[in-house]
Amino acid sequence: MGHLPGGVLRAAPPPVTPTRPDTLMGAEMLDRKPVESWLTDMDGVLVHEGQPVPGAPEFVKRLRASGKPFLVLTNNSIYTPRDLQARLSRMGLDVPEEAIWSSALATAQFLGDQRPGGTAYVIGEAGLTTALHAVGYVLTDFAPDYVVLGETRTYSFEAITKAIRLINDGARFICTNPDVTGPSVEGALPAAGSVAAMISKATGIEPYFVGKPNPMMMRSALNTINAHSESTAMIGDRMDTDILCGLEAGLETILVMTGISTRAEAERYPYRPSRIVESVADLIDEI
Repeated sequence: MGHLPGGVLRAAPPPVTPTRPDTLMGAEMLDRKPVESWLTDMDGVLVHEGQPVPGAPEFVKRLRASGKPFLVLTNNSIYTPRDLQARLSRMGLDVPEEAIWSSALATAQFLGDQRPGGTAYVIGEAGLTTALHAVGYVLTDFAPDYVVLGETRTYSFEAITKAIRLINDGARFICTNPDVTGPSVEGALPAAGSVAAMISKATGIEPYFVGKPNPMMMRSALNTINAHSESTAMIGDRMDTDILCGLEAGLETILVMTGISTRAEAERYPYRPSRIVESVADLIDEI
């Protein structure tokens, strides 16, 4: 008890029960609809360093059995969905080809909507070139509408020089994703974001990034499976891409501890995931 002026007694406030960091993370969770559709990152969520995350095969199996729409998302534009389906299958993850959505597919869809039947000079591999061909794009180095930069195992100085000159001549600059490094057995490798920075420095032109954390990546994924943001969850291992992208697209966001971000790192960001769980194994019973 305390005293207000005039001797009036004031009741002590009720005790506050702290929220556990691995359960409810935001008040918006109280008003969200039940999850009817699922989006999940691939590396760091379903697989890690070439191996399936414990519980991931069972998680995918439950998703497929439930009949709920889902997509596996990746910023990697190197591989086609068929390539990725085969890679996941070798690790015991039975993901259909049509349930894989990459930054290459999102980029191709974006360009097909913006400038149907356009032309592009592409630095990238089969995942990107195949996707662009599928939407009717012609790949050329003669006065293209766009320079499209994606991931590749070997960046060519000659190709980068060509891209710089085409952008200086008026081509619009698109990049599949902003990741500055990628993993390898030997260590970090420069990725599309790093090469984009070099091209930008040489041209003074910043690219438009289509992949995560651009919420367009999420919205295109939602449209692909006819899902709604208010009843969809995004599972990711990175605060700066997966969680940010899901948050800005209006999804429930779930951070897992099997990839990049840690609990301590998550606390340093000005935004928070809806929940933090150890792995997708903790979500199986929710499907």
